Amino acid sequence: MIELRDVRKVFHEGRPDEHVAVAGVTLAIEAGRVTVLRGPSGSGKTTLLTLIGCMARPSCGRIWVEGREVTSLPERFLTEVRRRTFGFVFQQFHLLRGLSTLENVIVPAYPLGERRSVLVRRARDLLDRLGIGARAGARADWLSGGEAQRVAIARALINDPAVVIADEPTAHLDSRLSLELMEIVADLRGRGKTVVLASHDPLVYRSPAVERVVPLRDGRLDGEQAA
Repeated sequence: MIELRDVRKVFHEGRPDEHVAVAGVTLAIEAGRVTVLRGPSGSGKTTLLTLIGCMARPSCGRIWVEGREVTSLPERFLTEVRRRTFGFVFQQFHLLRGLSTLENVIVPAYPLGERRSVLVRRARDLLDRLGIGARAGARADWLSGGEAQRVAIARALINDPAVVIADEPTAHLDSRLSLELMEIVADLRGRGKTVVLASHDPLVYRSPAVERVVPLRDGRLDGEQAA
């Protein structure tokens, strides 16, 4: 589904503070599976996640998404790939304060031009499925951490992406909510979604929902293990 071949990402290239975040990674992400990128802080897992999700371009190397080479695509075409293929759950959630839960979920779908009534119905269905339908009218800044996490997941799913990407999804959750999150991940897998997570949390990479763990260290693959 997603293939990276000898991908590097270098920040501040050629300067005294040059930093190689990803150092020649070759990796294939299979469709319909849950994959965790695991490693300590500074291992390059978040940077690699942004490359997998086409949120950043590699300094060198090539990336394919569903058989299409995307490395050199013009930005407007790359934006379209991101919008139609990926749903993103960010570590800080990035919900829009002052907007309702429902409006936050709908925001990524507006550029696709669907009728608002269709989007509202889809957003309500997602919120109901995630157990927070009753909070659809609540402002985002009134939500608990667990509720905000579920809204972020619903927002990631609003365009029915093939791939869901999450960066440190349990960073702001207690153990109970982290386990609930992994139940949601298992449900996404059951619905045929490809899920890629970056995490150093054992509750994530040891979860029964996870089928593959890719260890990273210093921007390189550090061996691999079955989940």
